[in-house]
Amino acid sequence: MKQWEDRKAVGDMHERRVAAALRARGWAVHPCGQGTYSPAVREALRRTRSALRHFPDLIAARGSDLITIDAKDRMPSTDTDRYAISADTVNAGLLFTAAHAPTPLYYVFGDLKVLTPAEVVHYTAHALRHHSGAFHLVRTEQAHHFDEVFGSAGAAAAA
Repeated sequence: MKQWEDRKAVGDMHERRVAAALRARGWAVHPCGQGTYSPAVREALRRTRSALRHFPDLIAARGSDLITIDAKDRMPSTDTDRYAISADTVNAGLLFTAAHAPTPLYYVFGDLKVLTPAEVVHYTAHALRHHSGAFHLVRTEQAHHFDEVFGSAGAAAAA
């Protein structure tokens, strides 16, 4: 259990960092997903393959724009300069975006770069694959800069 608690603490810190970066750009941010569930529900989800395990971490609004965020820390790989996104996460993300269109889902990585589930699939369709098949490997240079997707902090303050 200690390893999961350590990963959870790192993930929670990254979620707070992403939420603060969004707020600095004028977004109203609210937590959602597993982090908002009771310990009993989180434990039950941990033991299932339900797509609810991969529900976005944050929901945000700015004006009439509504987005969701899945914060992914501990990336990129130090060996390959690629993000490793689990196939289960990407499949759940594709299902989420199809079911909740037109609300977009963005993966925000530890370096504050951004990809969508569809981009992950596109960039990995004919690319290097993880030997287990459990992960999509996307070159970090293919991700968008945070400010390109969500606006710059300076522009939000001036508005």
